[in-house]
Amino acid sequence: MQPLFIAGPCVIENMELLETVAEKLVSINKSLATEIIFKASFDKANRTSIRSFRGPGLEKGLTMLNDIKTKYGLRILTDIHESWQAQPVGEVVDVIQIPAFLCRQTDLLTSAAKTGKIINIKKAQFLSGKDMRYPVEKALDSGATEVWLTERGNSFGYNNLVVDFRNIPDMKEIVPTVVMDCTHSVQRPGAANGTTGGDRQFIPAMAKAAKAFGANGYFFEVHPNPDKGLSDGPNMLPLDKLENLITELL
Repeated sequence: MQPLFIAGPCVIENMELLETVAEKLVSINKSLATEIIFKASFDKANRTSIRSFRGPGLEKGLTMLNDIKTKYGLRILTDIHESWQAQPVGEVVDVIQIPAFLCRQTDLLTSAAKTGKIINIKKAQFLSGKDMRYPVEKALDSGATEVWLTERGNSFGYNNLVVDFRNIPDMKEIVPTVVMDCTHSVQRPGAANGTTGGDRQFIPAMAKAAKAFGANGYFFEVHPNPDKGLSDGPNMLPLDKLENLITELL
């Protein structure tokens, strides 16, 4: 069975960026017979600094994501931070993502589950893989029919993350689909003077190590020019490197 791929910019910056990335995903899907899911956030509600760019907001952001879905025929994933966002988001996207820091928020999980959409729960930086059975239970007991789990590393002292790849097989005992977030896992949280730093050169190694541990999904934040990205630039993969990396993972 072919692995799952999720890719897109960290945040919706403008329509030009979304279309540039979408066109590339369509091209890769055609050449590699993949079905990459397009991801982007309408609001980065957890930025380090209040001065950081957050995105266009719910209403405008969903309109832009729906335009991408309609024009390019891509499935869409986005994240929610508050329970009331689940219903309008569920009317547009195919997958609702629960951020790692919020993965134990019961109301958020139950609201997402009630939409009937696939729920992708990111493992918190302070939890083990085995701990994720409880967020999954909350979602399934609230009506979710399909739940994915995503590994994105654990806090390691201040301003750093480390990945315990044993979490992948542990989480596969809970749900069939376990995704490796290959870009957030190389972050240096809050380590860049009010923004999050990162080491994007390690993204390919993270993906390949996750494959060795049995991951069957891969999450990449990508950008045509990551150094100019308005959120998480240091840990985004250059868009022109995505196809080769996916080829190596197939």
